[in-house]
Amino acid sequence: MMDKYLEYLIKQIAERQKHLSDAVADGAAKSYDGYVMLVGEIRGLSFAQMCVNDLVRKLEHEDE
Repeated sequence: MMDKYLEYLIKQIAERQKHLSDAVADGAAKSYDGYVMLVGEIRGLSFAQMCVNDLVRKLEHEDE
């Protein structure tokens, strides 16, 4: 069973990624710099999500 704090973190990351992706798709970036900033945050969140998922897998294997 996944820790409630990890579940919360995963949910928050996913919600922020969705919000930012929707913003990019809707043309929220008013300049190229703004677009680059949004995409950079999405990429950073993707990396964080990957790290959390790796941690979850390691914790699950630790319990076996």
